[in-house]
Amino acid sequence: MFRDTPRSADDLIAHLVDGLEPVRPLRMSNGLAFALAGVGVTLATVALLFGVRPDVALGRFDPVFILATGLFLLLGLASAVTVIMMSRPRVGSDHGGWIWALATTALLPLAAAIIGIGRGTASLSTTAVEQGLDCLMIGSGLSLLTFGSLILWLRRGAPTSPERAGLLTGIAAGSFGIFAFSFHCAYNDIVHIGLWHSAVVVVSALVGRFAVPPLIRW
Repeated sequence: MFRDTPRSADDLIAHLVDGLEPVRPLRMSNGLAFALAGVGVTLATVALLFGVRPDVALGRFDPVFILATGLFLLLGLASAVTVIMMSRPRVGSDHGGWIWALATTALLPLAAAIIGIGRGTASLSTTAVEQGLDCLMIGSGLSLLTFGSLILWLRRGAPTSPERAGLLTGIAAGSFGIFAFSFHCAYNDIVHIGLWHSAVVVVSALVGRFAVPPLIRW
């Protein structure tokens, strides 16, 4: 009845590890390079499909453009780094840096709300909504590349909180998507950026929160 049961600790260990193969460890540098490569491809896609806005192509950068794109890039990097760290959990890991980047980027929709209230219904004219929806849809579509790359990375690891990993994957994907599309979007208006560009991050975060966890559970 117990004929196949190992008779010693060494036999038990040998029995348990039989058939196992070594796995290449996940390196932080490799994960970050993976994410940055995705951003580069997304930027190249925007340049090829939509073109770069004339002022940026000529090296003339509007202050609002620099501020907004910088914040979205910072939020995307902070979230992506946290996702990469979560793929290889360990005791004492700090996953809170993205919160500060999110809090800073949240100033964009806050400023948009304050200025938009002052402008009244002009901020929600038919033309403004159409332009905003274009940014929302295209920016969300551009986030798919980062979604895919981070999901593949998480599947190689062992995230202990799939829900949070999914949320952060969405935030990173949306931030990188709208960061890239900002190089085409011709609007420097803070209401447009704070409302519609930020909406890309919100939508992607919701998609990541609910769609990603089933794909990375282990």
